[in-house]
Amino acid sequence: MNTDRHSDKPYPATGAWTPDQPIGDRQFHTFATSRPFSLEGGGSLRNVTIAYETWGTLNEDASNAILVCHAWTGDSHAAGRSGKGHSDNGWWDGLIGPGHAIDTDKYFVVCSNVLGGCQGSTGPSSLHPDDGKPYGLRFPVVTIRDMVRAQGHLADALGVDSWRAVIGGSMGGMQALEWAILFPDRVRALVAIATSIEASAQQIAWGSIGRRALLMDPAYNNGDYYDAGPDGGPWNGLSVARMIAQVTFRTDTRFNEKFGRKLVNKNFHSDGIDLFSRFDVEGYLDHHGDRLVRRFDANSYLYIGKAMDLHDVGRGRGSTELAMARIKAPTLTMSIDSDILYPAYQQEIIQQLLKNADPRNRHETISSIEGHDGFLMETVAVGHHIAQFLRDTN
Repeated sequence: MNTDRHSDKPYPATGAWTPDQPIGDRQFHTFATSRPFSLEGGGSLRNVTIAYETWGTLNEDASNAILVCHAWTGDSHAAGRSGKGHSDNGWWDGLIGPGHAIDTDKYFVVCSNVLGGCQGSTGPSSLHPDDGKPYGLRFPVVTIRDMVRAQGHLADALGVDSWRAVIGGSMGGMQALEWAILFPDRVRALVAIATSIEASAQQIAWGSIGRRALLMDPAYNNGDYYDAGPDGGPWNGLSVARMIAQVTFRTDTRFNEKFGRKLVNKNFHSDGIDLFSRFDVEGYLDHHGDRLVRRFDANSYLYIGKAMDLHDVGRGRGSTELAMARIKAPTLTMSIDSDILYPAYQQEIIQQLLKNADPRNRHETISSIEGHDGFLMETVAVGHHIAQFLRDTN
């Protein structure tokens, strides 16, 4: 059992949502009950459930629906307060709501937990229909395209033939791009923020380090840890993986401004010159590792991270250029100028490869010290550009 704790409160074996917990604002759609859902990698799934949340009202001709896609460790709770069933406020609560940039007085907004996730959608922590035990590593590899095709089933169930807009940042932007390529007639406007047409070598490298940290935790037990008691799961590996990722999400400037070289537990007599003295920034990383362990599943972290590594819009389509030529929707791309994980040139490439010659295509750069997480934190600037784009594409 791991002992290098970040918190006095026991860690669950998995932070996955389970049906015995409060539902919160989740709704559910299940498909592939009579015919398996085939996956890009050759696997398949039966009885696939997608958890989702909605805000606003779908109009009579279903023309006002907007799909918002979440990032790696996000979920369907894009807006709303924390409470039973939701450990945190909505991750884009400042953007979605009455009078907000994504105005729920005008639009019917949908956000689903991705296939492979752990907050109500079918994923590695879900029960296998054959034996009623968690899939674990029996779960097949899923790709961004698989996630989008699953969302397509949800759209059909909701009666949405085409989305007024598909919007996402980071991995959410990957989904938005795939929506516009897979279903060009079902996307009337596209917003892709802090994302790319394919995972870069450096992005894959960062993800690989995090996966290694998780897999090295003995409590990971080859993905079979769901019956472990409190503190018996791979919380140490998952928290370290998150700590590594958190460094890539922010910037040198933000870390220096917020933490500097402040020591939080220096020995009075050593003036901090001690092997186990700790800097303030270390506590910040511990905090983020601790929070993720309590709301996420280690296997989902691996599977979704691999889906991001596999992201390549050109795969199997002849070329990246041919894939991007399928996009019909006017497209807004946004960059965070301090983003070291998804640098601005990657969003500029998206614009350069568009072939639809739509005069409403545009690229915006947001000045921020927040780094990649600026797409989540700079809600005023991000919201301004989204709202303007929605007006221009009305």
